Amino acid sequence: MNNTLRLFLLPVAVTVAASLTLAQPAAPTPAAAAAATPAAPPAPADAGPFKFAFGSATPATGFTAVRPDTIYSKAAGFGFEAGAKATDDNAAASGVKQSIMLDFAPAKNIKVGGTGTAAFLTSARPFYFSVAVPEGNYRVTVTFGDPAAASENTVKAELRRLMLESVHTDAGQVVTKSFIVNVRQPQYPGGAVRLKSPRESVDEFWGWDDKLTLEFNGAHPAVRSVEIAKADVPTVYIVGDSTSCDQSKEPWTSWGQMFTNFFKPEIAIANHGESGEAVASSLGAHRFDKVYSLLKAGDYVFVQFGHNDMKGGNVNNYQASLGRIADEIKKRGATFVLVTPVERSNGANNNTLAGYPDAVRAVAKEKGVTLVDLHDLSQVLYRAIGDNLKEKAFQDGTHHNKYGAYEIAKCVVAGLQTAKSPLAQYVVDGFAFDPAKPDPVAEFKVPASGVVNPSQRPAGD
Repeated sequence: MNNTLRLFLLPVAVTVAASLTLAQPAAPTPAAAAAATPAAPPAPADAGPFKFAFGSATPATGFTAVRPDTIYSKAAGFGFEAGAKATDDNAAASGVKQSIMLDFAPAKNIKVGGTGTAAFLTSARPFYFSVAVPEGNYRVTVTFGDPAAASENTVKAELRRLMLESVHTDAGQVVTKSFIVNVRQPQYPGGAVRLKSPRESVDEFWGWDDKLTLEFNGAHPAVRSVEIAKADVPTVYIVGDSTSCDQSKEPWTSWGQMFTNFFKPEIAIANHGESGEAVASSLGAHRFDKVYSLLKAGDYVFVQFGHNDMKGGNVNNYQASLGRIADEIKKRGATFVLVTPVERSNGANNNTLAGYPDAVRAVAKEKGVTLVDLHDLSQVLYRAIGDNLKEKAFQDGTHHNKYGAYEIAKCVVAGLQTAKSPLAQYVVDGFAFDPAKPDPVAEFKVPASGVVNPSQRPAGD
């Protein structure tokens, strides 16, 4: 992997006289690369609840004012991500060794609209708001609305997890929406996940730090308020490879990042997958140990591997490992969901994953666990998309773009419904999807996040 981070930021449509001095991104030092995971967890942050009024200089009782120059700091514990180079104190507080933060320049790009209780914040480009919180699940409630114009709002969380898609308000209309965000850290009792450096410890630090980070996006976002409170809800854990994990930079996207969009605010999605991983390497990096430490009755664990396991691996060992994982999850009272590996772009009419999909099917049958046959579902989808499949749905031969990941996530949800999984009760009302009838590419409107790096591809194939 190329360790130099290239940033391609979306065009800035507005400017202001005030300026903000920002540190330039820097490549990680050898010391940073050597210290991917700290030995001790960060000090506990306040779990809230929090209430923030965006734009108002005189917020209602119980709300804290947030203005364009409210920049995140360790002392304040909330604010907009400003692109300042991380200090040793920041790194220690986050629990993840950081070399950079990304250049978002809130003071240049965020504008106040409306007045009084109708005030809101908006921007011509994505903007990012963080709150320091302990590990766990949080209910986030956002109120949108511009008193003078229509607004269009998309919200993502942490590493580009799609939470709200195209929330529209007419001029003068106010709409409030809620969703659940999972915040994770590397440590667990007796150990820590062995993070990849610099991919996880630097480039993906928002996925492991002690903050809940929200991305506000859309043609004309109008954010009036944000409320955050601890949520006691079941959790769906995803453990997998680059086709399902959180990808930090556009246009690379996985189905796990879109999966969050299709569930009610009654359940959390916690993605513990990582690029380049196989079952054996995830076990060795303690990714499963971390998930096991968190499991409780009523939780779910999705496991999807195969792409990297087949490179020099042994399908019998792969199958045996999945069987042992099934036993560990059952012991903890959680529900195991096995997902066959999603096909590559050249696999619409043939199997490029050898015996690995069949191995997953065999374990599901032997252990009596839910199976989502994403291998078959993805082939149906690809054939339906038809000509120019790779151009429409993929970023390379294996990894999807946003549209492809969105459609694959729908396949997974549809697979849950077909399998009559109890998890289907949490799917948003009215959801229905037939992979043989994909959404038209031209109608896909999820906006790009603010950091684009086509050359920094996910690990693995």
